Amino acid sequence: MPASRLTIGMQTAMKLDMGGARVRDRGVEFRVWAPLARELVLRFEDGRALPMERQQDGNFAIIAEARAGDRYFFQVDGNRPVPDPVSRLLPEGVHGPTEIVDPNAFPWRDQAWRGLPLADYIIYELHVGTFTPQGTFDAVIEHLDYLKKLGITAIEIMPVAAFPGGRNWGYDGVSLYAVQASYGGPAGLKRLVAAAHAAGLAIILDVVYNHLGNEGNYLRMFGSYFTPRNHTPWGEAINYDGEGCEGVRNFVIQNALYWVGEYHLDGLRLDAIQTIRDDSPYHIVEEIRDRVKALAAETGREACVIAETDENDARLVRPKQLGGFGLDAVWSDDFHHAIHTVLTGEREGYYQDFGDKRQIVQALNEGFVFQGEPFKFWNARRGTKPEGVPLPAHVICIQNHDQVGNRARGERLRPLVSRGARRLAAALLLLAPETPLIFMGEEYDEDAPFQFFTDYGDPALQTAVSEGRRHEFKQFRWTEVPDPQDPETFARSRLHWAMIEEDNATPRWYRSLIALRRQYVWGGERTCWAELCEGNIRLQVPREHPRIMVLAGFPDSPEALPIPPHWREVLGNEEDGYSVRVLVPSEFGI
Repeated sequence: MPASRLTIGMQTAMKLDMGGARVRDRGVEFRVWAPLARELVLRFEDGRALPMERQQDGNFAIIAEARAGDRYFFQVDGNRPVPDPVSRLLPEGVHGPTEIVDPNAFPWRDQAWRGLPLADYIIYELHVGTFTPQGTFDAVIEHLDYLKKLGITAIEIMPVAAFPGGRNWGYDGVSLYAVQASYGGPAGLKRLVAAAHAAGLAIILDVVYNHLGNEGNYLRMFGSYFTPRNHTPWGEAINYDGEGCEGVRNFVIQNALYWVGEYHLDGLRLDAIQTIRDDSPYHIVEEIRDRVKALAAETGREACVIAETDENDARLVRPKQLGGFGLDAVWSDDFHHAIHTVLTGEREGYYQDFGDKRQIVQALNEGFVFQGEPFKFWNARRGTKPEGVPLPAHVICIQNHDQVGNRARGERLRPLVSRGARRLAAALLLLAPETPLIFMGEEYDEDAPFQFFTDYGDPALQTAVSEGRRHEFKQFRWTEVPDPQDPETFARSRLHWAMIEEDNATPRWYRSLIALRRQYVWGGERTCWAELCEGNIRLQVPREHPRIMVLAGFPDSPEALPIPPHWREVLGNEEDGYSVRVLVPSEFGI
């Protein structure tokens, strides 16, 4: 039977009560939720085997002589020893032992940090493993000053929960509480967050609550974490509303609180929530939002919850008093799809419903292009009306890990369209009232692709991911599909930082646009009026009494839009038939 809202609320009322290993003054307390187990043994690497005591709430617990740095397994019903489901660190990988970590050992010095409101976010998305040659949190720290000078205010890092092998996008994580050891583990992530806050940068984390990866996923030995009633494109769905779901929900909600509380992160981006199945009265996404907001209020900090979904569902970000979930924002794909298809001419797969400049205009004005109209790619209607959704609640982009990496060869915009086209797209992105997201390297025209890479040890999964990737792109007629398991696929995806020194023109364009955004878009009414004029686009922000205007010209338009009276140009570019003129009222200074 589905769990009631009251039952779920009572179960998850505990704050940061997630189980795992807790370092005490005398020894370490171990606790794990394992209602399906008959017996459970704690096994240390030194050979000790200690039976744990079963409690009435489905937990097993014991206090043992141990300390931070010791390593252990759990053995369920005499089966193979496996890691703790609430491991903070798996130093030997997802099949190896859990290492005890004392979360209180890190010397936080960000007590004065209070976070940033979403309205001030200029997001920079990065993948830790490919952002630098070292592929670590500490190596990211070395580039924080660069991001600050670029004008970035918030960093979004792709998932860091422990995954199989040493290279992965992160969406195959199998130990939700363990920070990937090859990136630098818990201490490395905390150093990055602390350094970001010291630099005045917010940092949010991409988390995956719709599924877990296959290799190294031992949760089903402990509890009813998965349900056969629902499936996702990546495997079994997590059990949020069936028998035994209360402990599962607590496991996930405590994970969200763990990142915001223990790691001082400024928010979460929830991956692909359209694949989360929950028919309970209190949807898990709404409950995560409520609990994160409550924790943030208690600690006197800002914390945002952003959802990724392709459904154009306004309910997610509509205020709770209007019947919505009250999330801060959604990843809003329509702007990307509209501008990408106009610039590239691509019309295959999910691009088949786009390709009209009027859709760029609608995405700027309303956020969603599809608001319940038929969507050919789905053979169904898509979207809802965006009433009650402010434009900053739409996170928009011209590139991100999905839109680049989910191409067969992972091409960025650079090999697909001219520099003039890329500059036009960047101007509309960064001067729109929506919340902009830049994908790592975009700001200096990185030429390395971002390809899909994995490092499975299971031969069956190695074959499945390689064959599945080729099958996935038949609809796009792409024949060259790099093997995700090939180490060269990962190596090709690393950024080339030397490119910044070779050509400063594109970073200067981005810095100039961001500076104008911070001067003329921030702090005012976050509305706009975009319109199509003789094949060109005029964007003004805000809608009434505008403070800034963008005139975007296209090669197929007969002539450029004239500068209106009482406006003056503060930034411009004309190249490859595309033109950009950024204007402010004559009385404004630069």
